[in-house]
Amino acid sequence: MDNSRLVKISKYLSKHLRHQPQRINITLSPSGWVGVDELLAACKKHQFPISREELDLVVAYNDKQRFSFDSTGTLIRANQGHSVEVDLQLEAVVPPDVLYHGTGHKAVESILQTGLSKMSRHHVHLSADILTATTVGARHGKPIVFAVKTKAMYQAGYEFYCSDNNVWLVDNVPPEYLQKIKTL
Repeated sequence: MDNSRLVKISKYLSKHLRHQPQRINITLSPSGWVGVDELLAACKKHQFPISREELDLVVAYNDKQRFSFDSTGTLIRANQGHSVEVDLQLEAVVPPDVLYHGTGHKAVESILQTGLSKMSRHHVHLSADILTATTVGARHGKPIVFAVKTKAMYQAGYEFYCSDNNVWLVDNVPPEYLQKIKTL
C-alpha cells in the first residue's frame, strides 16, 4: 500500500474524528466512537472513499497510533487531541517523575510566563521521551523541549491520564513545573 495514501487517510480521519465530524455528517458518541460502516459510508459520500483494508492499516501502522477500534472492531475513534467535546473515559494514573513537551521556539516566552494550557483541545499533550517531544515541537518551527516536573505536579494534586497511544494528558502545566532543556 502506498504510504502517501495512508498519510492522507490519517490526516483526513484526524480532521473528522477529532475536530469536524459534522463536516462529513457523522455523529461521535459521547466517548468519541463512531461506527466503522457509518464512517466509511460518509467518507465515500464526501468523495474520499476509504476501504476497510486501508482503515485497518492506518489504525495498525500509523506512527502516532492516533486511532483505535473498540474490542468488536465495529467502532473507531481518535485516541486524543479532540477539539470537539468528547469524554475518552480515561482513568487518572500516576505519571513518571518527568515528562516532556515539545513546541516551536516562538511560543517559549509565553510558555515561560503562563505555563502550558490546553488551548482549543481537551488537554495538554506530554511525551514520555525527549525525541518524541522534539518531533512534535518541530511541527511548529525550531523545536524547543520542556521537561515537566510531573512528580511534583502529581503530589500537588494534578491529575494525569495516558491515552491508548501513550500520549500523557493533563489539564494545564503552570510555569513553575517547567524547565526548558536543550534540544537535540
